[in-house]
Amino acid sequence: MSNKKEQSGKLSRKKYEKELRRLQVELVKLQEWIKKEGLRVVVIFEGRDAAGKGGTIKRITEKLNPRICRIVALQKPTEKERGQWYFQRYVDHLPSKGEMVLFDRSWYNRAVVERVMGFCTDDEYWEFLRSCPNFEKMLIRSGTILIKYWFSVSDKEQERRFRKRLTDPTRRWKFSDIDLKSYTLWEEYSKAKDEMFNYTDTKQSPWYVVNSDDKKKARLNVITHLLSLIPYEDVVPEPIELPERPHKKGYVRPPISEQTFVPEIY
Repeated sequence: MSNKKEQSGKLSRKKYEKELRRLQVELVKLQEWIKKEGLRVVVIFEGRDAAGKGGTIKRITEKLNPRICRIVALQKPTEKERGQWYFQRYVDHLPSKGEMVLFDRSWYNRAVVERVMGFCTDDEYWEFLRSCPNFEKMLIRSGTILIKYWFSVSDKEQERRFRKRLTDPTRRWKFSDIDLKSYTLWEEYSKAKDEMFNYTDTKQSPWYVVNSDDKKKARLNVITHLLSLIPYEDVVPEPIELPERPHKKGYVRPPISEQTFVPEIY
């Protein structure tokens, strides 16, 4: 059995979970360093539908403090937001000192989803491509650490994941009308992504492409890469010993029968 796994190049679940645990400990160290040094970190996750962005974000944040590491996954813009400067709704969610924000899709919606689906005009699209590099330069000059990941998935693997979502009641919510339409527009998405890279894959703010056909490997690779981009030290507080509880001083709790408990079905 192990020989088959080695030949296929797949990670065993045991090795995956061991590596994930090790990396999540390092993420906690990074979190504490971000807090101590007052860093502002933005990590953007983009890619095709079902490319594995959400699963990777989940593994990154699983053990972290939500007050330090936040996920931003915006709904479609409101009528008021449509009348704003395009980047304005995203600026509201940028990190303060000592915070890391993970964007599950970002301002790059305009360059791919909105472009392919016809949700923006040609003028809005080209204005975005011209202004986006300047917007990101401004963020970086202000001291924000900006990291951009593009999750790349093959057409066959995307189809397999879509079909799984359609038959699994716990995943059905992940499949939207947009996903259904995007499935038939594979080439259009490819063209939009290539054009976006042409304008926004800059030396100062590069795109890092993630091969995500193997979800487990993609998650480990992204976390490892993310940790390598931000030099950090271990400033996690020393272990704490619990003190002994003081002896009871005569307090009598009210009868348990006066409380309403959740039924113990299991």
